[in-house]
Amino acid sequence: MPGSPAFPEWLEADGRGGFASGTTGLFRTRRYHALLLVATDPPGGRFVLVNGIEAWVETPSGRVPISAQAYGPDVLFLDGAGRVAEFEADPWPRWTFRLPGGGALDQEIFVSRARGTTALGWQARGGGGRATLAVRLLLSGRDAHALHHENPAFRFDPHRRGVRTVYRPYPGVPATAADATGEYTHDPVWYRNFLYTEERERGLDFLEDLASPGVFRFDLSAGSAVLLLSDDPDAPLPGSADALREDWAALRDEESRRRGSFRSRLDRAADDYVVRRGDGRTILAGYPWFLDWGRDTFISLRGLCLATGRLAEAGAILATWAGMVSEGMLPNRFPDTGRAPEYNSVDAALWFAVAVHDYLAACERGRHHVAGEERSALESGIDAVLAGYSSGTRHGIRADADGLLTAGEPGIQLTWMDAKVGGRVVTPRIGKPVEVQALWINALRIGGSRPGRWRALAERARATFSERFWNEDSGCLFDVVDADGRPGNTDASVRPNQIFAVGGLPFPLLEGDRALRVVRIVESRLVTPAGVRSLCPNDPAYVGRYEDGVESRDDAYHQGTVWPWLLGAFADAFVRTAADPEAARREARERFLVPLLERPAAGLGHLPEIADGDPPHAPRGCPFQAWSVGEALRLDQDILAAGRREDLGRSVR
Repeated sequence: MPGSPAFPEWLEADGRGGFASGTTGLFRTRRYHALLLVATDPPGGRFVLVNGIEAWVETPSGRVPISAQAYGPDVLFLDGAGRVAEFEADPWPRWTFRLPGGGALDQEIFVSRARGTTALGWQARGGGGRATLAVRLLLSGRDAHALHHENPAFRFDPHRRGVRTVYRPYPGVPATAADATGEYTHDPVWYRNFLYTEERERGLDFLEDLASPGVFRFDLSAGSAVLLLSDDPDAPLPGSADALREDWAALRDEESRRRGSFRSRLDRAADDYVVRRGDGRTILAGYPWFLDWGRDTFISLRGLCLATGRLAEAGAILATWAGMVSEGMLPNRFPDTGRAPEYNSVDAALWFAVAVHDYLAACERGRHHVAGEERSALESGIDAVLAGYSSGTRHGIRADADGLLTAGEPGIQLTWMDAKVGGRVVTPRIGKPVEVQALWINALRIGGSRPGRWRALAERARATFSERFWNEDSGCLFDVVDADGRPGNTDASVRPNQIFAVGGLPFPLLEGDRALRVVRIVESRLVTPAGVRSLCPNDPAYVGRYEDGVESRDDAYHQGTVWPWLLGAFADAFVRTAADPEAARREARERFLVPLLERPAAGLGHLPEIADGDPPHAPRGCPFQAWSVGEALRLDQDILAAGRREDLGRSVR
């Protein structure tokens, strides 16, 4: 099926929250697949302007399609996909089509990061005689999360100026500027009932109508056919088709140099997630539908920025978020519609403290200067978090008398296991979740590294944790104590959250035999080649496949579904508890990281959000996920790097 690993998805990001994307099989299988998707209020306010193209080559022997479409109910036009002789992913997507008479046509698509322009180019090769390329743009001008349908309000008529054709389909929607080396013929038509198979499988609306105002025709014997797409109709206008070809070649060379500067494909992928927010910087949680989420940002930053040496960008991201502390909390996410940020995460603010700690340590190692004002702002942000949490804030979040952090109220999902079906929270975890305590104690120790009141509270919480969380019957940690808000009640579900008491954070909470037993039980019951399961398979609540409609998928989301990002904390714990850390690094790389990176890709050059808990662990969810890529980079460049300096908190001496 389109969208499966047999037809993985490609992504070209513009650095502002917009992007171009599709499948290697040419089909659009999601509402988000588009050649021009822009962020009008970076990284939000996303609009799809150009969904795709209908393209063919006119030859003496007839018309040869080089595009592929799916229409409802199940009609596939495969001619274009069937003519693909070769596909190359690097440095950007490139297809080679077979043409009659022995000729071939190369098609390439890239986004210029400097200009935010989608560049399409075609070049004929070999024999085949005279040929003309014809391209129809398929337009909508809709919200990125919506679907478009035929209506009389769509404005087909363009504004023409030299090589530029500008469309303004609806008031209030960004314009679409198309610079083309070909000739334009106005011929407005509607294409109806495009089928998006991934949306259908997700239980969502999946049919769409798109408008095509006319046809661009390119004489392939005259040189490269070029089509540049942007939302800037006032950009400098090339004076001729030849000037446009020169412009395209310059963009191509510039973008090629940029991509060639990265150490690896995964390192280059990291760059796609670091984007603008206002005058600052932030991290997109994933493509194609996520914006920036607080928790995801701080977890991802350690791999995407710190492990790759992007220290200035890391500082800018943390500075952007440091000013958003409200009653001790940081936003969980920003809605795409401009509404107020949502403060409904207990751990986002604690991950912020961890990210600041690791950032400052990385700056010290890398001799990257941190200005006094910057350091003060970041440390003040941590103090505001700890003050708010210790005295009590929204959703029942407060330091209890035992020093641990309690949180939760009915109907609110506060931890990273945040799936909600209607009004039902699938994994409420009200009380004192294990990873929240690990984060809380780490944040207290980070805040307590400076003179203040947090050291005593950190020691009290650490002592209580050791007393209350060990489950001798299972040989591991409880997932929640005082579960459901009832003192003494425990949740003994075997989940990966306990690994953060051993690895993944600056200061481990377990040492010696107990730490080793946690690593062993997580490894034996939860670790897979695709990542770490969110629940043990022998638990009655385990769901092995993330599929079907919204409710079924949300029920499975944290009940067995595999999460690649958790491998970072697990592998860190694996090394920390080893008698020979250097040998453990080599073993962990071969056993955990290499299999993850060698799995069939859902998104080319990236890692997916999740995978099925059951073999073969098919990739699911978002195909381009920041914290999956970030933790893989942190493993590769930091935790599993040969000769890495030992952590002070190693559990085995």
